[in-house]
Amino acid sequence: MVKTSYNLKLPASLKSAAQRLAREDGVSLDQWISVAVAQKIGAVETAAEFFKRKAGTSRPADMLPFLENAPDEPPAPGDER
Repeated sequence: MVKTSYNLKLPASLKSAAQRLAREDGVSLDQWISVAVAQKIGAVETAAEFFKRKAGTSRPADMLPFLENAPDEPPAPGDER
């Protein structure tokens, strides 16, 4: 695996929290940030693939019948049930 450097600027509060969590995990801050980035990449790519599969061959125009039947008013309190 080829490694590269990146000068990351974090707000002090984020760096402190990341340092604390890295210390609790028993790893370096660099390793902890690398894992956090890898987890985020995995989540984003998994979500993108999920929505791509769900959409299938759908097109935006396929939503028009649903949108035409939607009420013109915003939901009232209690409509979420």
